[in-house]
Amino acid sequence: MRQEVQAYLNKALEHNLKIEQEYWITRQSDGSKRWVRNKGMVVLNAHNIPLAIVGTLQDITERRQTELAIEELAHFDQLTGLPNRLLLNDRFKYAINLAQRNNEPIAVLFLDLDHFKDINDTLGHSIGDKVLMEIANRLKSVLREQDILSRQGGDEFILILPNTDADGAALVASKLIEIIALPCLIEQHELSVTASVGIAIYPNDGTTLELLSKNADIAMYRAKNEGRNQFSFYTPEMQTQYARKLTLANALRHALERNELQLHYQPQLSINTGHIIGVEALLRWYHPELGMVSPAEFIPIAESNGLIIAIGEWVLRTAAQQLKYWIVSGFKPMVMAVNLSAVQFRQSNLPELITSILDEVELPHQYFELELTEAVAMDNPLTAIVVMDKLHDQGIRMAIDDFGTGYSSLSYLKKFNVYKLKIDQSFVRDIIVDLEDRAIVTAIINLASNLGLQTIAEGVETAEQLDFLRSQGCNEAQGYYFSKPLTAAQFEDYARAMK
Repeated sequence: MRQEVQAYLNKALEHNLKIEQEYWITRQSDGSKRWVRNKGMVVLNAHNIPLAIVGTLQDITERRQTELAIEELAHFDQLTGLPNRLLLNDRFKYAINLAQRNNEPIAVLFLDLDHFKDINDTLGHSIGDKVLMEIANRLKSVLREQDILSRQGGDEFILILPNTDADGAALVASKLIEIIALPCLIEQHELSVTASVGIAIYPNDGTTLELLSKNADIAMYRAKNEGRNQFSFYTPEMQTQYARKLTLANALRHALERNELQLHYQPQLSINTGHIIGVEALLRWYHPELGMVSPAEFIPIAESNGLIIAIGEWVLRTAAQQLKYWIVSGFKPMVMAVNLSAVQFRQSNLPELITSILDEVELPHQYFELELTEAVAMDNPLTAIVVMDKLHDQGIRMAIDDFGTGYSSLSYLKKFNVYKLKIDQSFVRDIIVDLEDRAIVTAIINLASNLGLQTIAEGVETAEQLDFLRSQGCNEAQGYYFSKPLTAAQFEDYARAMK
């Protein structure tokens, strides 16, 4: 710094320039560093020879500190100290200039922590912030000096790895996932955190930071959908899927108001008597331009963007109204089965909502059955028990759907206030030829019988399957052997024909 100041003054003396300079000095009194502003001019004699420099020396330390603080706010994340999106853009421009000059690849990684919201919701944001700071430090420890790490907000991070191809990106992603998975010791908590990483490579997957980060984000969601705690590379097919998902999400927002949703009804029959004892309400979406959209495609979208709450309430109300209409029209009372999504089941007012709908429609509670998948029930079994108890107290029956496909704890199963286990069609499909499937189905039926529960098998398509289920003591069945899902009018014709 001393040499730079002296060179500037020498130049001012030589060329008779105005002096305006900022630099720092060390105070002899306490050794502290102070920023000063030197402003002055050169005084010449009659022969234009410099005699002196006159001016002022102003302490601008506080102003400089304020400017640095403002710059820090503008360019760095306040929690982790990492570059924010603004500074990331600047550094990416430099990295891409080098890459273009040297014909080198750049890897862009989009990293998102899995289920991080659970930490904030259960332990509070202060603990969550400390986890993010710990994760940021771990990420930095894996990277090279030329790599760029940025926090985008929340639990999302973007990494730019200059001169890194797909193999190098995969190696770094593996290291990142591995180091994040190590236990986090935060105060008295030992927390396990995992991450999903998406990877896009310049120039094949994009030539701008916006496009590369978007494509890496798409790949990251693929990693999450495939089980989390892993990485995935972007492919053009993902862009097509992403565009389709975006189109469906936008269209789904108007599906209710435009009357595009409808319910179909699949009969459920007693295996012993062959009589209709109920129907399962199945949601369908027909879009005028997109055609029939599969529930397997649009229901996860509705769950992720919160639309499932309004759609789920519509399904509950429509199903209840339809059954009430059938009873009033003279059809024999039967059970209406409706599936609940995980998001619906977490609604704090679910029992009150269902009760109010049934009372509004004037439908006796015993004719309404809620199906909850085994996976959702076991996700938080203690909470599930509370909700099931409330529904049971209101006389609303519950069944465990897809039984046998998830992880069950018999200690919890016996505490669930359910009256029916639904045998998943994946077991029913091959029970005639697959000994393991036969054993599983038999075990489920015996388990239910010993617990005093009913069983219903879905996906029944042949007489041989039905005969085996009957021989094992299964109570009910549904599937294409009896009928495909029907519109309300079609079901009425089917029910009349069964009399």
